[in-house]
Amino acid sequence: MLVASLYAYAFLSEFILIYPVYTLLFDDTGMSVAQTSSLFVIWSLTGMVLEVPSGAWADTVSRRLLLCLGPLLAGLGFALWVLFPSYWVFAAGFVLWGAAEALGSGSYEALAYEELERRGQAGRYAGVMGRATSLGLAGAASAIGLAVPVFGAGGYPAVGVASVLACVLCAATALTLPEHRSRGDAGDRRYLAVLMEGVTLARADRGVLRAVLLVSFVTAIWGALEEYVPFLGTETGVAKAAIPLVVLLVWVGATAGGLLAGPAERMPVRAYALMLALAALAMAAGAMSGHPAGFVLIALAFGAFQLAGVLADVRLQERITGPARATVTSVAGLGTNVVTLGVYAAYGAASPYASHGVTFALLTLPYVLVALLTARSRVPAGQ
Repeated sequence: MLVASLYAYAFLSEFILIYPVYTLLFDDTGMSVAQTSSLFVIWSLTGMVLEVPSGAWADTVSRRLLLCLGPLLAGLGFALWVLFPSYWVFAAGFVLWGAAEALGSGSYEALAYEELERRGQAGRYAGVMGRATSLGLAGAASAIGLAVPVFGAGGYPAVGVASVLACVLCAATALTLPEHRSRGDAGDRRYLAVLMEGVTLARADRGVLRAVLLVSFVTAIWGALEEYVPFLGTETGVAKAAIPLVVLLVWVGATAGGLLAGPAERMPVRAYALMLALAALAMAAGAMSGHPAGFVLIALAFGAFQLAGVLADVRLQERITGPARATVTSVAGLGTNVVTLGVYAAYGAASPYASHGVTFALLTLPYVLVALLTARSRVPAGQ
């Protein structure tokens, strides 16, 4: 039941038909690229503010409850977008979406790891999370594929209704997740004590801190750039109606990367660093090509970055000790939001002066630095 529910939750949480077209909704409402970037900043700031507090909440109450509440908040935000499209409603929707992601971030990984560990199956975590991540991407890919005919038939209202329904089903699935936590594990511990314990562990333990930083940078950069794929597609001459197919291609690449997490769990550190560097070069080359075929390289890069992110999470979970697992994982989520915010701000600032292809290429450069720093580590990527 645990693994099946984790997989179903991962799929439904990303099976949101409004994903591939919401930037088009913003554009049709009259939003500029800079305004759209400001909405992404609001999204990130919400996550930054709520990330760690919600992680500590997950360590003191039911993680399953938080995983249920999150999709309901996101669904409300999507409904508002379609019913009342305007800048400030979009901003409110991103606040709700950011809160939803904060509730799930840390809670999902902590519940999965500790329930597997309780069964004596902690060694399965990499494979399970890799497949769960890929199923999430498959959910996004399925939504992208369905978005074309649904959008064509019913426009934004149709994809909005479908998205809200998926969120409700996701919330219902959360209630089927097993959670075996005694009162000594949750509820009777003081919130602030758990919060401080998690933050202290993330700051004072060098192994945990390195893992937190690796998760933050590896996950955030490509995740933020993905939001701009539709703009890059338009710049390379892809018709607006075919943009969802371009997004689908890059998500197929990311899905394949997640499926490799189990076999690649003990990847040598130098191979891990080399993978990051080559993926950065592929991303830059694909973005700078100025041709739709360049998205094949971008898809390959997304696959490598997804694999690297799952392996970084495995490394983090194996290093966390004590009762504040969700809090520490949320610290990594906070780091991810900080880096993501930096990418959004940089992209918005560069948009008046550089093409989307050039901006993509420049923003992949940090991966090269991460690869060089990682290569100096003596610890394998998945350990």
